[in-house]
Formats: sequence, C-alpha cells, structure tokens
Amino acid sequence: MAETQTKIICITCPVGCTLSVSYEGDKVLKVEGNQCRKGIDYAKNEIKDPRRMVTTTVKVKGGFHPLCPVYTSAPIPKPLIFELVKKLREIELEAPVKVGQVVLKDFLGTGVDVLSARDLPKANSKRKQSS
Repeated sequence: MAETQTKIICITCPVGCTLSVSYEGDKVLKVEGNQCRKGIDYAKNEIKDPRRMVTTTVKVKGGFHPLCPVYTSAPIPKPLIFELVKKLREIELEAPVKVGQVVLKDFLGTGVDVLSARDLPKANSKRKQSS
C-alpha cells in the first residue's frame, strides 16, 4: 500500500492546529504541525476511526416547544451520522421531557445513547386573560 499524505485541522482544543499526516491504510506514520500531544492522538483516531458528537432536535408531542434538543452520550463513528439523524427524525417524544432522558438507547449497537439536553414541560392548556 502506498503512503498517503493529508492535512487535517485538529479540533481537540481551541488552537486548531493544521496537521500534516502521513499514513498507509489506517496506520499513521508521521504527524507534523501539532502543538501538543492531543494533536497526534487526534490524527491517529481521525485516520483510523473518525468519530463525532451529534447534537440535533427531536419532535415533542404536547410540549411547551415542538422540538427538544438532544445529543449523543459519546462520539459515534462518522459514517453513521446521517443514519442516526434519519432515525431521530422518526422519533416523537411525549411531553414532559426531562434533561438526560434517554431518547434512543444503544444506537446500532455502538453503546452510544441519545439523551435529552433540557427539561421540556407540557404545553400550558390555559392562557392568561388580558385585562
């Protein structure tokens, strides 16, 4: 297998180093441009098994708001992101929703849950009368 070189931006800290990465297959041979050890680890993971946290919203029936923000409990493999978002579009929660509530358990056997990011009470059925 031939050696490949690519440039990636490290996202593990606010510096955002531009990394030059040399690799063969999923084996990293050399990382340059990092200002800390995190850059080397990030480059190795990004080449071998890139993962991302996912944040989005799901529908809520009878809630104070029609949508509730949700997030993954851990990063998921990057190729699964669109499949996760598609699955979350099919979910409709029933109000009330509690922060940390499991919205989707163990997505595709990854061990990653999708959790509610906020409390969302039921919609108030009585409106205030204006005087």
